[in-house]
Amino acid sequence: MTDALVTPELHAQAVAWRRHLHAHPEVAFAEHETSRFVEETLRSFGGLEIERPTPTSVVARLRGSRPGKTLALRADIDALPIEEENEVEYASRIPGAMHACGHDGHTAMLLTAARELVRRRDELAGEVRFLFQHAEEVQPGGAVQLVRGGVMDGVDMVVGTHLMSTIETGKTVIVRGAAMAATDTFEARIRGVGGHAAMPQLLVDPILASAHAVTALQGIVSRSVSPLDAAVVSVTRIVGGTATNVIPEEVELWGTVRTFSTAVKERVRARMEEVLHGVCDAHGATYELQHVDGCAAVVNDDGVAEYLEGLVRLDGGDDAIGEAPPMMGGEDFSAYLGEAPGAFVWIGCRNDAVGACYPHHHPRFAIDEEAMKTGLALFQRVALDFLRPA
Repeated sequence: MTDALVTPELHAQAVAWRRHLHAHPEVAFAEHETSRFVEETLRSFGGLEIERPTPTSVVARLRGSRPGKTLALRADIDALPIEEENEVEYASRIPGAMHACGHDGHTAMLLTAARELVRRRDELAGEVRFLFQHAEEVQPGGAVQLVRGGVMDGVDMVVGTHLMSTIETGKTVIVRGAAMAATDTFEARIRGVGGHAAMPQLLVDPILASAHAVTALQGIVSRSVSPLDAAVVSVTRIVGGTATNVIPEEVELWGTVRTFSTAVKERVRARMEEVLHGVCDAHGATYELQHVDGCAAVVNDDGVAEYLEGLVRLDGGDDAIGEAPPMMGGEDFSAYLGEAPGAFVWIGCRNDAVGACYPHHHPRFAIDEEAMKTGLALFQRVALDFLRPA
């Protein structure tokens, strides 16, 4: 039944728009031409109320032929600061920028779905709200700005999709409950007493204290968090020292903490304080620790997840449903889920035969464009079903 919703012409249009966007990537908060293209394309359809809640985002409202519920559909539009290595005719023309996460595909699928739903407006009771969101790739994400701008006011259900190179084309995965982790970060400064490296007995070495701290921090997950709970503590950056014969005054540590629940998040933060206090006290050093909240965890509504699975089966049968565990990566789609029930859907786009086999954020990341049929069908199907006239 997917073919009934996604004709060859419709798919070809989605591919064309995706390739245009791929060739002209713009990173977070700089999506000026991308948002202009999205707005102009939407205006060409007619029948949409269009607004710009931020300088580089676009929201379009399609009101059906009669009153009803409100459905929000979201696509992210920003690219990454990566130099593309793919040799295709539509490769990035912008130095140092690339759509290495599939956002070009998300945007093209939602644009194409909007065009088709405008044509089928008489079959809708209520409103479809199309959210073309900026700055998903940075913390805390553009979704927070859109929510503050009122784009979720009155929304009854929200759905987003993400093309996934870890899932085979043709498969759709909808995790029930916690699907993606909270993306918090931390910054720590460990201070000692610097001086000549040949006389460490007169000093307090913050590098040695930091080495013990890094090792101890890794033990939090394995010894302070239940094996039935998921968490990650990763130190990802260390800065300290300027010369081989000088012990520095301080060392700076940065890293990330990933969790699915507030309780585990607070437990990890408390243990980090205890670990750093103990390590630094043992070495005669002092420390400062700052936690920075990122995106909240993406927690899909069980009822919406079950409902969407049913729609996927309607179009593709049982074989269209794939399986995948929750992931520790994050997504600011969580901001929308804090306002209305919804679900974040993973669309498989892996196909080794066409080179769509590299991980996200890789300079050779690619999608199997056939996968766009799945997302395009889902966007249409959920609107036509959820807003079906009584």
